[in-house]
Amino acid sequence: MKTTIVLLGPPGAGKGTQGEKLTDEFGYVRLSTGDMLREAVRNGTELGKKAKEYMDAGALVPNDLIINLMKEKIAGINGGVLLDGFPRTVEQADALAEQMEVDLALNFDVADEELVSRLTQRRSCPNCNAVYHLVTKKPAKEGVCDKCGAALYQRDDDKEATVRNRLEVYRKNTMPLIDYYSKKGTLVTIEGSGDIDAIFEQVKKAIQ
Repeated sequence: MKTTIVLLGPPGAGKGTQGEKLTDEFGYVRLSTGDMLREAVRNGTELGKKAKEYMDAGALVPNDLIINLMKEKIAGINGGVLLDGFPRTVEQADALAEQMEVDLALNFDVADEELVSRLTQRRSCPNCNAVYHLVTKKPAKEGVCDKCGAALYQRDDDKEATVRNRLEVYRKNTMPLIDYYSKKGTLVTIEGSGDIDAIFEQVKKAIQ
């Protein structure tokens, strides 16, 4: 069983969904830079204030901010780790390699137009970070989080103009990671469209 896994793929490709399933079934600790950054923004930390300017514009948060955050988190974990949203650049991948060895890079491949549809119909809970979708994962009560009852909202980075910019940034900055991990022999690409459970069956084969 692979112990250190990087989840690759554009925004909305299903990294978070598949990461949650791996966590539930196999006990991995999932580290999502997005969740950690949003928590820092909510808490008004210095990191959060700096990161918010970049996140609101759909741009990548600078490497030094992300790397410092991840180093702190990774140091406190025993057992399997899923890295969701990190690394996003080759520079970050090199910095990560200095901290720990990556056993597997899982790349979820989804067409851009499907990603735009997925993300613009996504709604988030500001309280517990639960994520819903207006078509595929509706809350039981419209506009209300099933888990904690808070009012759902559309994140600024899930609005169409920002989504398209996020995809452009991904293609420019993160696509080189596919070559990076392919050359290391640790890359597995999975088609991220279709049934979530069927995709998870492919994921389970990859981690063995």
